Amino acid sequence: MQILPASSEQKLALLKSNPYFSTLSPNLLEKLASGTSLRRYEAGEVICWQDESCAGLFIMQKGSAKLFKLSGKGRELIIRVVEEGTTFNEVPVFDQGTNVVNVAALDECRIWIIEQAVIRQLLKDIPEVSEAVILNLTQNLRMLVSMIEELSFYQVTSRLARLISQLSPEQLEGLPAQRLTQDQLAARLGTVREVVARSLRDLERSGAIRMERRQIQIVNRNLLHDWAQGPIT
Repeated sequence: MQILPASSEQKLALLKSNPYFSTLSPNLLEKLASGTSLRRYEAGEVICWQDESCAGLFIMQKGSAKLFKLSGKGRELIIRVVEEGTTFNEVPVFDQGTNVVNVAALDECRIWIIEQAVIRQLLKDIPEVSEAVILNLTQNLRMLVSMIEELSFYQVTSRLARLISQLSPEQLEGLPAQRLTQDQLAARLGTVREVVARSLRDLERSGAIRMERRQIQIVNRNLLHDWAQGPIT
């Protein structure tokens, strides 16, 4: 981790563009800016650990990171992938608890961090800011409910088909550094590599995709969509 220099103008521009703070007065934005810093993380570097104290609210300026949980045996479940412009780590900021998940950089990241104490004081002074907080937290809750639904009601092959349809061509068949591995696909789906490998073979046999040199090519998007809705019998 490296702390980078950042001017007051850069900090104010960031805060004005963020949904939480865009309506605040210049004076309040300056107070927030005083508690804002910019950090750089290398690919693979852990940004924060679950159950550790909260550093503050994170805003991704550049790069991407995974929010994940680890089982007692080290199995990884990716909760979410955050990219440029995304705000995250809200829960411990607002409930004053410890970090809920682990966060690690997927590539080189530059992340703005706004100190927890500065934000909580703002909520006391300007209750209206809580409306933006509540809205964002409810959106996160909807995402988690959707994830629980997928894990409970859909087989891995269906969930994999849905994930493949949402990924970019670079993530499926780009350069090795860009495309997702079977281990990474498994982590996003809450399963293991062997199950993903079997599901990929099922999708390929059906004609929905083609596997070549560890690349995934979508051959029939309509068929892939059918798989995403549920098992094809």
